[in-house]
Amino acid sequence: MPASKGMPPKPEGPGERVGHAVEQVGQVVEQAGIAVGQAVDDIGGYIRSQRESAQVSLRQLARTAGVSNPYLSQIERGLRKPSAEILQQIAKGLRISAEALYVKAGILDEKPASDVTDAVFADPTLTERQKQVLLDIYQSFRRENDKPVVLGPSTELPDHEE
Repeated sequence: MPASKGMPPKPEGPGERVGHAVEQVGQVVEQAGIAVGQAVDDIGGYIRSQRESAQVSLRQLARTAGVSNPYLSQIERGLRKPSAEILQQIAKGLRISAEALYVKAGILDEKPASDVTDAVFADPTLTERQKQVLLDIYQSFRRENDKPVVLGPSTELPDHEE
């Protein structure tokens, strides 16, 4: 029976609260499923665009990545979610960073951007593949420079004259 005007609403019983909680969990699970589906679609579309810009046929990429043509086609159409290992093989076949595919697939979080990465991504004259190659080189230089210099006991630093 509905609450009358001026009367407080009837308190929910334990069964009604559980039912409401189950309904909320169902909505969250449905939203997560949609997000996963979009990530699969996004990674598939991204792989297809990278393959096309690299002028590599589906058959060539499938052979290089060690997967079947139908399986790769299903990945590109968003029907299958590839494993991290398959993504790595696809990246190798496309000569792009596996990290870029992991980010697109939601396996890795995207690194915070820097002025250099922002500039590379903003350049409309570069293809996605060229941008990724530039950023891979940039990151390799950064990693190289971040390594500590270890001096052995017989190593002396050169004198600098000013």
